[in-house]
Amino acid sequence: MMQSPICEILGIQYPVFQGGMAWIADGKLAAAVSNAGGLGIISAMNANAEYLREQIKIAKGLTDKPFGVNIMLMSPFADECAQVCAEEKPAVVTTGAGSAVKYMPMWNEAGIKVIPVVASCTMAKQAERAGAFAVIAEGQESGGHIGELTTMALVPQVVDAVSIPVLAAGGIADGRGIAAAIMLGACGVQMGTRFLVAKECGVHQNYKDLVLGAKDISTQVTGRRFGGNTCRGIKNNFTRNFVKEEYAPEATAESVAMLGAGALRMAAVEGDVKQGSVLAGQISGMVTKEQTCEEIITEIMQEADSCLKGAAAWVK
Repeated sequence: MMQSPICEILGIQYPVFQGGMAWIADGKLAAAVSNAGGLGIISAMNANAEYLREQIKIAKGLTDKPFGVNIMLMSPFADECAQVCAEEKPAVVTTGAGSAVKYMPMWNEAGIKVIPVVASCTMAKQAERAGAFAVIAEGQESGGHIGELTTMALVPQVVDAVSIPVLAAGGIADGRGIAAAIMLGACGVQMGTRFLVAKECGVHQNYKDLVLGAKDISTQVTGRRFGGNTCRGIKNNFTRNFVKEEYAPEATAESVAMLGAGALRMAAVEGDVKQGSVLAGQISGMVTKEQTCEEIITEIMQEADSCLKGAAAWVK
Protein backbone atom coordinates (compact mmCIF):
# COMPACT_ATOMS: atom_id res chain seq x y z
CA MET A 1 0.00 0.00 0.00
CA MET A 2 1.12 3.55 -0.76
CA GLN A 3 3.71 5.19 1.42
CA SER A 4 5.78 8.35 1.06
CA PRO A 5 9.18 9.52 2.34
CA ILE A 6 7.51 11.36 5.21
CA CYS A 7 6.29 8.04 6.63
CA GLU A 8 9.80 6.74 7.24
CA ILE A 9 11.02 10.07 8.62
CA LEU A 10 8.16 10.38 11.13
CA GLY A 11 7.83 6.68 11.89
CA ILE A 12 4.22 6.41 10.72
CA GLN A 13 2.64 3.82 8.45
CA TYR A 14 0.56 6.07 6.22
CA PRO A 15 0.97 9.72 5.10
CA VAL A 16 -2.26 10.83 6.78
CA PHE A 17 -2.41 13.51 9.48
CA GLN A 18 -5.52 14.15 11.55
CA GLY A 19 -6.36 17.85 11.78
CA GLY A 20 -5.93 19.69 15.09
CA MET A 21 -9.57 20.63 15.65
CA ALA A 22 -10.29 22.78 18.69
CA TRP A 23 -12.59 21.22 21.34
CA ILE A 24 -12.44 18.00 19.30
CA ALA A 25 -8.88 16.76 18.74
CA ASP A 26 -7.95 15.41 22.16
CA GLY A 27 -5.50 12.79 23.38
CA LYS A 28 -7.92 9.94 22.85
CA LEU A 29 -8.61 10.77 19.20
CA ALA A 30 -4.94 11.45 18.48
CA ALA A 31 -3.91 8.09 19.93
CA ALA A 32 -6.57 6.24 17.92
CA VAL A 33 -5.39 7.83 14.66
CA SER A 34 -1.76 7.06 15.45
CA ASN A 35 -2.59 3.46 16.38
CA ALA A 36 -4.34 3.16 13.01
CA GLY A 37 -1.14 4.14 11.20
CA GLY A 38 -1.63 7.87 10.70
CA LEU A 39 -0.42 10.82 12.74
CA GLY A 40 -2.90 11.86 15.41
CA ILE A 41 -2.77 15.48 16.55
CA ILE A 42 -3.89 17.05 19.84
CA SER A 43 -5.30 20.56 19.66
CA ALA A 44 -3.95 22.97 22.27
CA MET A 45 -6.65 25.45 21.13
CA ASN A 46 -7.13 28.26 23.70
CA ALA A 47 -6.39 25.96 26.62
CA ASN A 48 -3.56 26.34 29.11
CA ALA A 49 -0.44 24.28 29.72
CA GLU A 50 -2.12 22.05 32.30
CA TYR A 51 -4.81 20.94 29.84
CA LEU A 52 -2.30 20.26 27.08
CA ARG A 53 0.04 18.28 29.32
CA GLU A 54 -2.91 16.17 30.49
CA GLN A 55 -3.95 15.39 26.89
CA ILE A 56 -0.39 14.49 25.93
CA LYS A 57 -0.23 12.08 28.88
CA ILE A 58 -3.54 10.54 27.82
CA ALA A 59 -2.18 9.97 24.31
CA LYS A 60 1.08 8.51 25.63
CA GLY A 61 -0.95 6.15 27.78
CA LEU A 62 -2.94 4.90 24.79
CA THR A 63 -0.28 4.62 22.10
CA ASP A 64 3.43 4.07 21.65
CA LYS A 65 3.21 5.51 18.14
CA PRO A 66 4.25 9.06 17.14
CA PHE A 67 1.64 11.82 17.51
CA GLY A 68 1.61 15.59 17.29
CA VAL A 69 0.27 18.75 18.91
CA ASN A 70 -1.31 21.72 17.18
CA ILE A 71 -0.53 25.14 18.66
CA MET A 72 -2.87 28.01 17.79
CA LEU A 73 -0.40 30.87 17.96
CA MET A 74 -2.99 33.56 18.63
CA SER A 75 -3.92 31.82 21.90
CA PRO A 76 -3.05 33.74 25.06
CA PHE A 77 -1.50 30.48 26.31
CA ALA A 78 0.71 29.91 23.26
CA ASP A 79 3.94 30.57 25.17
CA GLU A 80 3.25 28.08 27.93
CA CYS A 81 1.89 25.44 25.54
CA ALA A 82 4.99 25.85 23.39
CA GLN A 83 7.10 25.16 26.48
CA VAL A 84 5.05 22.06 27.33
CA CYS A 85 5.77 20.70 23.86
CA ALA A 86 9.49 21.28 24.33
CA GLU A 87 9.31 19.31 27.58
CA GLU A 88 6.96 16.50 26.50
CA LYS A 89 8.51 16.15 23.02
CA PRO A 90 5.66 15.04 20.75
CA ALA A 91 6.97 13.88 17.39
CA VAL A 92 5.42 16.83 15.57
CA VAL A 93 4.11 20.30 16.30
CA THR A 94 1.78 21.85 13.75
CA THR A 95 0.97 25.55 14.02
CA GLY A 96 -1.63 27.98 12.76
CA ALA A 97 -2.98 31.50 13.23
CA GLY A 98 0.37 33.24 13.50
CA SER A 99 4.13 32.89 13.17
CA ALA A 100 6.02 30.21 15.08
CA VAL A 101 9.46 31.74 14.44
CA LYS A 102 10.22 32.47 18.08
CA TYR A 103 9.48 28.89 19.14
CA MET A 104 11.33 27.14 16.31
CA PRO A 105 14.80 26.99 17.95
CA MET A 106 13.35 25.54 21.15
CA TRP A 107 11.30 22.91 19.32
CA ASN A 108 14.06 21.99 16.89
CA GLU A 109 16.49 21.59 19.79
CA ALA A 110 13.99 19.21 21.42
CA GLY A 111 13.98 17.09 18.26
CA ILE A 112 10.41 18.03 17.31
CA LYS A 113 9.45 18.25 13.63
CA VAL A 114 7.72 21.62 13.17
CA ILE A 115 5.07 21.69 10.43
CA PRO A 116 3.14 24.98 10.09
CA VAL A 117 -0.22 25.18 8.34
CA VAL A 118 0.04 27.73 5.53
CA ALA A 119 -2.44 29.38 3.18
CA SER A 120 0.00 30.97 0.71
CA CYS A 121 3.43 30.58 -0.85
CA THR A 122 4.71 33.55 1.15
CA MET A 123 3.78 31.85 4.41
CA ALA A 124 5.38 28.61 3.21
CA LYS A 125 8.65 30.36 2.35
CA GLN A 126 8.71 32.12 5.73
CA ALA A 127 8.20 28.78 7.48
CA GLU A 128 11.02 27.18 5.51
CA ARG A 129 13.42 30.02 6.32
CA ALA A 130 12.53 29.72 10.01
CA GLY A 131 13.51 26.04 10.07
CA ALA A 132 10.25 24.19 9.49
CA PHE A 133 10.55 20.51 8.63
CA ALA A 134 7.52 20.63 6.31
CA VAL A 135 4.36 22.66 5.70
CA ILE A 136 0.69 21.82 5.39
CA ALA A 137 -0.82 23.74 2.47
CA GLU A 138 -4.47 24.16 3.43
CA GLY A 139 -7.04 25.31 0.90
CA GLN A 140 -10.22 27.22 1.65
CA GLU A 141 -12.34 24.08 1.26
CA SER A 142 -11.38 23.12 4.80
CA GLY A 143 -13.45 23.63 7.93
CA GLY A 144 -12.50 26.23 10.52
CA HIS A 145 -10.15 29.12 9.75
CA ILE A 146 -9.46 29.45 6.03
CA GLY A 147 -7.48 31.47 3.53
CA GLU A 148 -8.39 32.54 0.00
CA LEU A 149 -6.81 29.92 -2.28
CA THR A 150 -8.32 26.54 -3.10
CA THR A 151 -6.40 23.35 -2.46
CA MET A 152 -6.04 22.59 -6.17
CA ALA A 153 -4.45 25.99 -6.79
CA LEU A 154 -2.45 26.28 -3.56
CA VAL A 155 -0.71 22.91 -3.23
CA PRO A 156 1.26 22.81 -6.52
CA GLN A 157 2.35 26.43 -6.09
CA VAL A 158 3.62 25.75 -2.58
CA VAL A 159 5.37 22.59 -3.79
CA ASP A 160 7.19 24.70 -6.38
CA ALA A 161 7.97 27.48 -3.88
CA VAL A 162 9.77 25.46 -1.18
CA SER A 163 12.23 22.59 -0.97
CA ILE A 164 10.77 21.04 2.21
CA PRO A 165 7.97 18.43 2.17
CA VAL A 166 4.42 19.65 1.58
CA LEU A 167 1.22 18.03 2.83
CA ALA A 168 -2.16 18.94 1.35
CA ALA A 169 -5.29 19.81 3.34
CA GLY A 170 -8.75 21.10 2.58
CA GLY A 171 -11.44 19.14 0.77
CA ILE A 172 -9.82 15.72 1.25
CA ALA A 173 -11.94 12.94 2.69
CA ASP A 174 -11.26 9.81 0.67
CA GLY A 175 -8.62 7.99 -1.34
CA ARG A 176 -9.34 9.98 -4.48
CA GLY A 177 -8.40 13.15 -2.63
CA ILE A 178 -5.17 11.56 -1.40
CA ALA A 179 -4.29 10.40 -4.92
CA ALA A 180 -4.98 13.88 -6.29
CA ALA A 181 -2.80 15.47 -3.60
CA ILE A 182 0.08 13.14 -4.45
CA MET A 183 -0.26 14.04 -8.13
CA LEU A 184 -0.08 17.73 -7.19
CA GLY A 185 3.28 17.09 -5.55
CA ALA A 186 2.26 16.64 -1.91
CA CYS A 187 3.87 13.87 0.14
CA GLY A 188 0.80 13.35 2.33
CA VAL A 189 -2.47 14.85 3.50
CA GLN A 190 -4.19 16.25 6.56
CA MET A 191 -7.87 15.51 7.10
CA GLY A 192 -10.18 16.99 9.69
CA THR A 193 -13.82 16.58 8.72
CA ARG A 194 -13.57 12.85 8.02
CA PHE A 195 -12.23 12.24 11.53
CA LEU A 196 -15.05 14.29 13.07
CA VAL A 197 -17.28 11.25 12.73
CA ALA A 198 -14.73 8.69 13.92
CA LYS A 199 -16.13 6.50 16.67
CA GLU A 200 -13.21 7.51 18.91
CA CYS A 201 -13.96 11.21 18.39
CA GLY A 202 -15.59 12.68 21.49
CA VAL A 203 -17.40 15.55 19.77
CA HIS A 204 -21.11 15.74 20.66
CA GLN A 205 -23.31 13.37 18.65
CA ASN A 206 -25.46 16.28 17.47
CA TYR A 207 -22.36 17.73 15.83
CA LYS A 208 -21.58 14.41 14.14
CA ASP A 209 -25.15 14.03 12.95
CA LEU A 210 -25.14 17.46 11.31
CA VAL A 211 -21.98 16.59 9.40
CA LEU A 212 -23.34 13.17 8.42
CA GLY A 213 -26.48 14.79 7.07
CA ALA A 214 -24.66 17.49 5.10
CA LYS A 215 -24.84 18.01 1.34
CA ASP A 216 -22.40 19.58 -1.08
CA ILE A 217 -23.77 23.08 -0.43
CA SER A 218 -24.24 22.75 3.33
CA THR A 219 -21.29 24.90 4.44
CA GLN A 220 -21.07 28.67 4.77
CA VAL A 221 -18.16 31.07 5.29
CA THR A 222 -18.35 33.75 7.97
CA GLY A 223 -15.98 36.57 8.85
CA ARG A 224 -15.03 37.61 5.31
CA ARG A 225 -15.96 41.29 5.64
CA PHE A 226 -13.13 42.33 7.93
CA GLY A 227 -10.91 39.25 7.57
CA GLY A 228 -8.66 37.86 10.24
CA ASN A 229 -11.22 35.35 11.50
CA THR A 230 -12.70 33.84 8.35
CA CYS A 231 -14.24 30.42 9.07
CA ARG A 232 -16.16 27.70 7.28
CA GLY A 233 -18.91 25.76 9.03
CA ILE A 234 -22.22 24.00 8.49
CA LYS A 235 -25.08 26.41 7.73
CA ASN A 236 -27.31 26.96 10.76
CA ASN A 237 -28.82 29.77 12.79
CA PHE A 238 -25.37 30.76 14.01
CA THR A 239 -23.88 31.25 10.54
CA ARG A 240 -26.94 33.06 9.21
CA ASN A 241 -27.04 35.46 12.16
CA PHE A 242 -23.27 35.96 11.97
CA VAL A 243 -23.37 37.00 8.31
CA LYS A 244 -26.35 39.27 8.91
CA GLU A 245 -24.58 41.04 11.77
CA GLU A 246 -21.14 41.27 10.16
CA TYR A 247 -22.59 43.06 7.13
CA ALA A 248 -24.78 45.42 9.16
CA PRO A 249 -23.83 49.08 8.50
CA GLU A 250 -22.86 49.64 12.14
CA ALA A 251 -20.63 46.54 12.37
CA THR A 252 -16.94 46.96 13.17
CA ALA A 253 -14.02 44.55 13.10
CA GLU A 254 -14.08 44.49 16.89
CA SER A 255 -17.80 43.76 17.16
CA VAL A 256 -17.60 41.00 14.54
CA ALA A 257 -14.63 39.40 16.30
CA MET A 258 -16.84 38.89 19.35
CA LEU A 259 -19.66 37.15 17.46
CA GLY A 260 -18.06 33.71 17.56
CA ALA A 261 -16.85 33.76 21.15
CA GLY A 262 -17.70 30.41 22.76
CA ALA A 263 -19.73 29.26 19.76
CA LEU A 264 -17.58 26.26 18.86
CA ARG A 265 -17.62 24.89 22.39
CA MET A 266 -21.39 25.35 22.45
CA ALA A 267 -21.73 23.01 19.48
CA ALA A 268 -18.86 20.57 20.01
CA VAL A 269 -19.23 20.05 23.76
CA GLU A 270 -22.78 21.08 24.65
CA GLY A 271 -24.42 19.86 21.45
CA ASP A 272 -26.25 23.09 20.54
CA VAL A 273 -25.88 22.86 16.77
CA LYS A 274 -28.38 25.63 16.08
CA GLN A 275 -26.80 28.52 17.97
CA GLY A 276 -23.30 27.02 18.12
CA SER A 277 -20.60 26.94 15.45
CA VAL A 278 -20.30 23.60 13.64
CA LEU A 279 -16.97 23.93 11.88
CA ALA A 280 -16.59 21.47 9.00
CA GLY A 281 -15.26 21.44 5.46
CA GLN A 282 -16.91 21.47 2.06
CA ILE A 283 -16.20 17.77 1.86
CA SER A 284 -18.90 17.17 4.53
CA GLY A 285 -21.34 15.96 1.88
CA MET A 286 -19.06 12.97 1.24
CA VAL A 287 -18.85 11.97 4.90
CA THR A 288 -21.75 9.57 5.34
CA LYS A 289 -20.86 7.03 8.03
CA GLU A 290 -19.28 6.66 11.44
CA GLN A 291 -16.24 4.37 11.48
CA THR A 292 -13.32 3.67 13.72
CA CYS A 293 -10.09 5.49 12.92
CA GLU A 294 -8.61 2.21 11.75
CA GLU A 295 -11.52 1.63 9.38
CA ILE A 296 -11.25 5.17 8.01
CA ILE A 297 -7.52 5.00 7.35
CA THR A 298 -7.62 1.48 5.92
CA GLU A 299 -10.46 2.42 3.58
CA ILE A 300 -8.94 5.65 2.29
CA MET A 301 -5.51 4.12 1.75
CA GLN A 302 -7.00 1.21 -0.20
CA GLU A 303 -8.94 3.72 -2.29
CA ALA A 304 -5.83 5.81 -2.92
CA ASP A 305 -3.82 2.75 -3.89
CA SER A 306 -6.49 1.59 -6.35
CA CYS A 307 -6.87 5.06 -7.77
CA LEU A 308 -3.16 5.55 -8.39
CA LYS A 309 -2.67 2.07 -9.86
CA GLY A 310 -5.73 2.49 -12.06
CA ALA A 311 -4.58 5.82 -13.46
CA ALA A 312 -2.63 4.06 -16.21
CA ALA A 313 -5.93 2.94 -17.74
CA TRP A 314 -6.67 6.56 -18.63
CA VAL A 315 -3.32 7.24 -20.28
CA LYS A 316 -2.93 6.06 -23.87
